[in-house]
Amino acid sequence: MPRISPLRTHLLPRGLLRSGLSLALGAVLLAAVPAIAGAQQPVTPSTQAGSPSQLVLANSERVLRTLESRRAEFSRDRAELQRFITGEFDTMFDRDYAARQVLGRHGRGASDADVKLFGDALAENLMRRYGSSLLDFNTQLRVRIKSETPLPRGLGVRVSSELLRSGGEPIPVDYLMRQSGGSWKVFDVMVEGVSFVRTFRDQFDGELQSKSIRQVAQQLRSGQIQATAEQ
Repeated sequence: MPRISPLRTHLLPRGLLRSGLSLALGAVLLAAVPAIAGAQQPVTPSTQAGSPSQLVLANSERVLRTLESRRAEFSRDRAELQRFITGEFDTMFDRDYAARQVLGRHGRGASDADVKLFGDALAENLMRRYGSSLLDFNTQLRVRIKSETPLPRGLGVRVSSELLRSGGEPIPVDYLMRQSGGSWKVFDVMVEGVSFVRTFRDQFDGELQSKSIRQVAQQLRSGQIQATAEQ
């Protein structure tokens, strides 16, 4: 599986370069606050205000501004940082749908309750482990939207973007989004072609071959298992 390349060095703390999880989490937050849209409205590419691509752009800028303006506060109060991260994550990320994608074949026939338990445990593990690293996130980035294209079978849209930084190559970030409860929500993020969903599907496949979904979720929540893309 491809990994985040080392040329992105000043964007992440050095100890996280191998996995790029803080960048992935940051990218998820940058798409925060989905639009309210008609649930039955067909999914088509659009550049109009309120489209997925315009939401990614507007809210990326808002989250970067918030991280910069509240950096000192968040540095002093890590609990407040966690509340900010959790609030943004809950607003825009489709935990349950993403959890089913991560579970893959292990999720076939699984109850909604078990899938939710796994999705919540995975999100909490990620935010607990990597959330503080967002204080090192480069808020001088600019976001450029490249395209918005429909996914196959009407599953949603892919918003392709780039994070632009001074003196470095652009970092490609794609958001896979779907309508859920009348809102656009993200269910996968791809940073430099590395899929959030695929990364964790590969990681947890072995665990789920010998344990139940509920057991893996409990171990994630307790910290016995850590969500990581490091090889």
